[in-house]
Amino acid sequence: METSPRTLIRLHANDNVLIARDGVGLGQWLPELEVKSRAQVPAGHKIAARRIAAGESVRKYDTVIGAAGRDIASGEHVHTHNVTLTEIDRDPAFCQDVRPVDYVPEAERATFQGIVRPDGRVGTRNFIGILSSVNCSATVIKHIADHFTAERMADYPNVDGVVAFAQTSGCGMSSPSYHFDLLRRTLAGYARHPNFAGVLIVGLGCERNQVSGLVESQGLEVGAKVRTLVMQESGGTRESIAAGIAAIEAMLPEANRIERQPVSASHLSIGLQCGGSDGFSGISANPALGAAMDILVRQGGTAILSETPEIHGVEFMLTRRAVSPEVGQKLLDRLEWWKEYTRGHSGQFNGVVGPGNQAGGLANIVEKSLGSAMKGGTTPLQAVYEYAEPIATKGFVFMDSPGYDPVSATGQIASGANLICFTTGRGSMFGSKPAPTIKLASNTPMFERLREDMDINCGQVIDGTASIEAMGEQIFAHILRVASGERSCSERLGLGDHEFVPWHVGIVS
Repeated sequence: METSPRTLIRLHANDNVLIARDGVGLGQWLPELEVKSRAQVPAGHKIAARRIAAGESVRKYDTVIGAAGRDIASGEHVHTHNVTLTEIDRDPAFCQDVRPVDYVPEAERATFQGIVRPDGRVGTRNFIGILSSVNCSATVIKHIADHFTAERMADYPNVDGVVAFAQTSGCGMSSPSYHFDLLRRTLAGYARHPNFAGVLIVGLGCERNQVSGLVESQGLEVGAKVRTLVMQESGGTRESIAAGIAAIEAMLPEANRIERQPVSASHLSIGLQCGGSDGFSGISANPALGAAMDILVRQGGTAILSETPEIHGVEFMLTRRAVSPEVGQKLLDRLEWWKEYTRGHSGQFNGVVGPGNQAGGLANIVEKSLGSAMKGGTTPLQAVYEYAEPIATKGFVFMDSPGYDPVSATGQIASGANLICFTTGRGSMFGSKPAPTIKLASNTPMFERLREDMDINCGQVIDGTASIEAMGEQIFAHILRVASGERSCSERLGLGDHEFVPWHVGIVS
């Protein structure tokens, strides 16, 4: 990446667009192009580096992101008004770019202060969770959690909190069905999560997603750490709340006995998210997070890329790093499923990105995907998983999900992610539990404006004060501190209680 001392950023020698590092005024002299700007261009948006003829490919990072809808002059603003999305048949070239990972010897790997569970799994937090099998028990689980105020929890300093995870489904749905199985898999993933010392599952009693059926179908073991409660069998609302409080009170003393201890960074499983992306996300925050994930993979850890619509158009970047043709084909199969799932809808997968993305300089889904895929770094793609499927493979993996951040992060946590890293350009106020979220800003103005919500300023790359590699090292060091118990910005703000959103697939009856 070549940065001008003045205004424009060149990402690749073959690109025919440059990126405005700062806002460009109409008629402003652009010494890099030796022309005056032909429009007012916001920071992060594209400017034609030369004349681009109608129908000619528009190239960013030496990747085709669309075609010129008309002749575009040098110095002209290049965006949705003059770029059309075109279907390009790119060769998946399975395994072509696979490179061996230079793993750090086990004895030399980085460590963090983790929570080792009796089964050997490692957590980064120590919560007690309350799950609802159906929306009909959502109010009850909220009241149970609300009982455990900061004053009442003062006697349990090693417990991070009691959290209710209400959801809006569980009945009025086809069962069996893909949606029904997916909901159960998600709930079970949370029930098993290493960031929970214990879990209470609360149902109504007449719902399709029966608590007993959930437990049996998912192989959950009811006991001291997984408890269940059915409202219709417990005397109604007030009695159920009282019974739930008593069940949590019985779990707290044992949960409080944990002590953090040094463990290898190989126990980290990190869900990768981006939201409110802008034209800088693919230049700073996303590749910097990718550099951090390359470090994590070398340390034996796991990096989970998701948001399937946000790799659409650049899937070849991943299939060429697949460890086998089967892994690469599984990714393409998920994209084919999405093509059918979204047919006839005006959504992101079909080209239209959100208003915030457009305002930030992203013209279409291919341009957004180009940046989004960079979060996964450069190591081989080891496996492809379905939504909320337990992830057992170490290294860089992919989990299928929508691009909607709460839904995607919920699936990643259900799959076993014990920490989330979230890049943003416009500014996202996201947080998650039981796995904490670290938010990475793509540009300095937004970082300064939303400092209370942002953990790391990757805008240093745009400012020319840090390299991608240096930012990756900074991010990885921050990950180790948060995994050891340091609270992230979203945790300090109390976010995460309402961001549990299982994927709704299918018809509600």
